[in-house]
Parts: sequence; C-alpha cells; structure tokens
Amino acid sequence: MTLQAANRLTAAETQLIESYSDQIGELPGDGGVLAARDRLFDELKRGGLPTRRVEAWHYTDLRNLLRVVPEFVPATDATTASRVVAGSSLFAVLQGVAQEVRAPDGVDVQAFRSTLADGSAAARLVAYDRDDTIGRINSSFVRDGFAVSVDADTVVEAPIELQSVHGAGQLHVRYPVTFGAKSRVTVIERHIGAGTGPALVSSVADLVLGEGAEVTWIILQSEGKEDTHLGQIKAELGENAKFRLFIINVGGKLVRQEVHVRTAGEGSDFTLRGINLIGGESHVDVTMTLGHDVANTTSTEVVRNVVFNRGRGVFQGMIKVAPDAQKTDARMACNTLLLSDDGEFSVKPELEIFADDVQCAHGATVADIDHNHLYYLMSRGIPEKQARALLVRAFVAEIVEELESEALVDALEGVISDWLEHHG
Repeated sequence: MTLQAANRLTAAETQLIESYSDQIGELPGDGGVLAARDRLFDELKRGGLPTRRVEAWHYTDLRNLLRVVPEFVPATDATTASRVVAGSSLFAVLQGVAQEVRAPDGVDVQAFRSTLADGSAAARLVAYDRDDTIGRINSSFVRDGFAVSVDADTVVEAPIELQSVHGAGQLHVRYPVTFGAKSRVTVIERHIGAGTGPALVSSVADLVLGEGAEVTWIILQSEGKEDTHLGQIKAELGENAKFRLFIINVGGKLVRQEVHVRTAGEGSDFTLRGINLIGGESHVDVTMTLGHDVANTTSTEVVRNVVFNRGRGVFQGMIKVAPDAQKTDARMACNTLLLSDDGEFSVKPELEIFADDVQCAHGATVADIDHNHLYYLMSRGIPEKQARALLVRAFVAEIVEELESEALVDALEGVISDWLEHHG
C-alpha cells in the first residue's frame, strides 16, 4: 500500500498528509532538521500506515484502527495536574509546549525545541527500523519536549515528573535523556488527556545509561477515552547499568507503547513491569524488543493485564541473544485476567538465541478469576462485587509493590483503584 495512491487512502491517511502540509512551514528546525522531517514523512507516505501484513503490527492494524487524525490546535487551556509524588521536580509540557522548569542539582535540562532550532536534534530524527511508524510520525511532527542530562555520580532523591497534558488536537513530544556514570534517578513519564475531543499523541524517549547508572522510569498513561497514544521508549545500557521500567496504561482508545532496549555493557540488567487495565472498546498494545548484545547480562519482564467489556489487548515480547552474549539470563511472563466474554488478549512471546550458555524462558497465561478464591472471600461475608475487586487489585498490586518508594506505591495503587471502581 502506498499513500501516493489517492484512491486507496483512508480518511486518517489523508488527514495525516494534510496536517503535515499545513504544519511544515511552522515546525521548528534548521535546514538539516527540516530535511530529516521531509525524508521520514516521505517514507511514511510511501509505506503507508501499517496493516496486519506487517509482522510487528499484526495485532494492531493501525491503518484500520486509526480513524481520525485531528487538526493541530496551537493553544488550549490545559494546565498542570497535581504531582504523582509530592516534592517531585515537575517538567511540564502543555499542549506540546515545554514550560520553564527548575532542575535539581546535577541535572541539566533544555526545551527540545531549542535543539530543533539549532539543528543538534537532526541526528535524533531517525526511524528505529523499517516498521517504525511511531518514530516517523513523531520525528515528522515533534515540536517540543525536554532534553535532559544527568551528571555522573548524581543522586536525585525526589522523582522527576515529565508531565504532558493536552486537550484535543495533536501533541508530539520527545525526551532525549543521558544518565551519567553511577547516577541514580527516578523519572515519571506521565501522559494526561484533558480535552473533550479526540487527540493524537506521540511520545518518544531516547535514553542512554552510563556505567553503573541506576534508573527507574515509570510511564503512566491516562489519555482520554477518545485519544490515540503512540509511545516509544528506547534505552541503551552501559556496563553494570540497571534500568527498571514500569508501564501503567489506564486510558486511551487506541494505545501502542513500544519498548526497545539494548544491554550494551557487561553486567547490565533490565527489568520491565507492566500493568494494562483495558475496558470499554479500547485497544492497548505493548510491544518490546530486547537485545542481549554482550555477555553476563540479565533481564526479567512481567506484564499483568485486566480486560473488561469489549477491550482488546496485545503483548509482543522479543528477546534476542547475540552469539557473544554468553551467560545471559532472560525471563519473560505475561499474565491476563479476561473478565468478559467479549474481550480478548493476544500474547506473542519470542526468543532468538544464538549463544549456547544461557538461561532463557518465557510463559503466558490467560484466565478468569479463580472461583475458589472468590468463594473463600464470599464465604466470609464479602459481597461478590467487592470480592472480585479485591482479587483484581491483588493481581496487579504485586507489580507496583516492587517499587522502593512507599509514596510512589501508594499513589499508583490509588490510580489503579480509581480505574477499577469505574470499570469493575
């Protein structure tokens, strides 16, 4: 399929082309940035939005699912929300515009639009691979975000909250972040839909972890019920670096969150923990590729999903172990509570192993609530609806309880409880 064949365009593809034509004259960037934008959008036009025929998008037929690309809205009355954790450093993007911030000691931050304007961002405007639709859309339209650098040996006690709030329209943000050697930071990447109409949101985070860095990164996605969220996080781990990624999806109509990680230094460790709460007729897709590229690296991935109503979910996890990556230890699990006959969840775990001295495993389960557990609670006087809610909360609470911060655990459990009260 090619977007140049006008008689075959979907409405969303037509709107995407018109939107780029309308915006290109005002998008920030020097000649190099604009050339990169044009090249990537031309690739997007020629390739089209991905369909089920594209293996990486087999369970999320974006060409069919993306029905509307709203017009760009330059300004709304969007305001910042309360911080997830009191005392966090707030880096806010309101309707795609980065606000002034006060960074903690040892942290340098600048608006991403400045790096677009001076051309230094041109090298970042690339596609991950030939199927990287999110990277192409974001690079074509991105206007702002934050470029962050954490000095070596810096320990940031309070979390940094990257808070992106939008109304209707489009929002495209970018977060390139470099963590110096032996730095320790917790970052909350938060997406909030505050509008009454549909929105198209893309967000790309590019992370580099230096030797011995320890980073906890939390993605909390709570878009509006008509919003499309296309997220991507890429991370390269240096020697003995530890990267803990938590993904919590509690909103959006159409959600695709990609995770692309490389363990590039020996002794590095990657942890993924995910919670997908899916209700209504929403579609939520978490797709991960993990490359164990060197010897003596470890990883664990655990994703928990709860599906109500006519919700649909996807988890794709690909772990690749390179020939030189001996002594790799990689384990992946996906567990789903399917609480509706009309809901569905698709799981596709994959291992590609080219080394012979490794320990790798994956597993997946899909089930209803255990009726023995339900009976146990009801036999002790707990009403059925409340008993079911307790079991669902327990199913996902194990994930957030792995966080070391009690304040973070309490806040995220509150987000989960609020969602379950409206959908349970």
